[in-house]
Amino acid sequence: MATHRVSHEPAYVLHRYDWSESSVILEAFTRHHGRIALVAKGAKRPSSNFRPVLLPLQPLQLNYGGDAEIRTLKGAEWMGGHVMPTGESLMSGYYINELLLRLLARDDAHEALFDAYAGVVEVLAGDHAEAQAATQAAALRAFELSLLREVGLLPALDAETLTLSPLSPDLRYTLLPEAGLREAAREETALAGADWQALQVALDDRAPFTATLRCVAMLSAGSNGALRGQLRTLLNYHCGVSTLRTRQMMRDLQAL
Repeated sequence: MATHRVSHEPAYVLHRYDWSESSVILEAFTRHHGRIALVAKGAKRPSSNFRPVLLPLQPLQLNYGGDAEIRTLKGAEWMGGHVMPTGESLMSGYYINELLLRLLARDDAHEALFDAYAGVVEVLAGDHAEAQAATQAAALRAFELSLLREVGLLPALDAETLTLSPLSPDLRYTLLPEAGLREAAREETALAGADWQALQVALDDRAPFTATLRCVAMLSAGSNGALRGQLRTLLNYHCGVSTLRTRQMMRDLQAL
């Protein structure tokens, strides 16, 4: 059987594991082939060309081959464009990587999600002044919505999930893991129907990540907080955890 080879594949490294004294196993997110596992032989040697390249949150082009579950990395090239995020932005990058590792099946391509990932990483790697904090938060919410939609875990945001009745713009609705979108009780934090409808329109846009980022950025502070909490609950539910590891690490660092 001929060995399957892939060349010049756009990709990002999500995680790496030690495999031997000199090699590592990579979890990579590629544009055309989805999440894949690669062995980078000799990558830990001081003379390896892989050492300065195989970093997380950096746009790469990969060459690899093989038909096994773990392919063999043949070459890697940094595509430039931005430096690695630092500080809290770096932790946010590790957070979105953890989401992909938990929610994406291997060898399942998601080109639109790859583009959304590239977009959020670019935002995280930008100016880290306080003025950019809101933009970075909006980018994370936009990516979370894109991810949930791509893997089939996000209901339509312009109708009540159980009844399929269109949302009333003036009523408030909440998104629940097992019930989907429904009218909120008085004590629940929620978004107006008009907000959910706007998010659905943005997700249906030809450039969904950019449109959704703009839409989230226009929400009020209260609606942003409600959206963040509901998406976090939904993601934790589908990841099968009460708190993601990166979220707990952020809390621990903040406590210090």
